[in-house]
Amino acid sequence: MDDVALGTLAQRLAEIPGVVGVVLGGSRARGTHRPDSDIDLGLYYRGDLDVAALRALAVQASGEQAELTAPGGWGPWVNGGGWLTIDGRRVDWIYRDLDRVHRIWADCREGRYEVGAQAGHPLGFYSHCYVGEVALCRVLADPSGELTDLRERAHTYPPPLRDALVNGLWEADFSVALARYGAVGTDPAYAAGCLFRAIGIACQALHGHAGRWLINEKGMVASTDRLPIAPRDFAARAQRLLGHVGGSTQQIEQTVADAAILIGEVQTAVGR
Repeated sequence: MDDVALGTLAQRLAEIPGVVGVVLGGSRARGTHRPDSDIDLGLYYRGDLDVAALRALAVQASGEQAELTAPGGWGPWVNGGGWLTIDGRRVDWIYRDLDRVHRIWADCREGRYEVGAQAGHPLGFYSHCYVGEVALCRVLADPSGELTDLRERAHTYPPPLRDALVNGLWEADFSVALARYGAVGTDPAYAAGCLFRAIGIACQALHGHAGRWLINEKGMVASTDRLPIAPRDFAARAQRLLGHVGGSTQQIEQTVADAAILIGEVQTAVGR
C-alpha cells in the first residue's frame, strides 16, 4: 500500500462508530522497517466499538473474509484486532482503548508501571508501552485532535518513569542470581529464561535512563546498543549470552558470570 491508499483507509476506519483515531505504528512509523515488514495500524477507540462495521470494511479493503476479534480478543494488553492482506501487504489492525492509554499516561507521570502476561510478549507487556506507541507513531486520522495532542505531550519522557525503571533494575541482578541454579542443576532452559529476563529488564532501565521509549522485546537489544549510555558491545555480548547458554554446568556457570559482569556495567551506566 502506498501512503495515499493508507491515508484513505485510515480515514474510512475513523468513520467507524467507536474509533477515535488511527495511527501507523511499529517499525514503519519509526523508519526501521524491512521491505517485508507488516503495516501496523493502531485503532484507538472509546466505548463500544462497531466490530461488525470493521469486519465489513476489512472485507471491502482486502477482498477476502477477514478475521477480526472483539476488544479483548487477543488478551488483556494487546487488545484485539485483525490480520489482513491488502494489495499484497500484510496489514495488522490493532485495537487500543484510548481511555486506558490516558490512564497509563497518568501512571507514567507518577512513576508507576506494571508488567502483565500477554501472548506474544515473552518478557511481559510493560504498561508504558501504550504511551510509547503513541509517542513514536505517525498519526493518520485524528478528527478530534486528541491523539495528536497526546503524541506531542508524550514526546517528553516523564522523569518519574525514568526513575522507576532504573529502580527496577534490581530484578535483573536477582534474575542473574537465579540463573546460577540452572548451572547447579545443569538446567540450561531455566538459566536461559532467567538471563532473558535480566537482559530485558536491563534494556528497559537503560532506555528509561536515556529518556527513550522502548515498546516491545523485538529489537530491544539492538535498540539498546544504539544508546550512548549502553555498555561497550552491549548487543554482541547480550546476544552471545542468550544465543548459547551452554549445556554443561561449567559452560552455564561461565555464561552466568559473563551476564553478571554485563548487568554490573548496566548498573554503573544508570548510576546505581
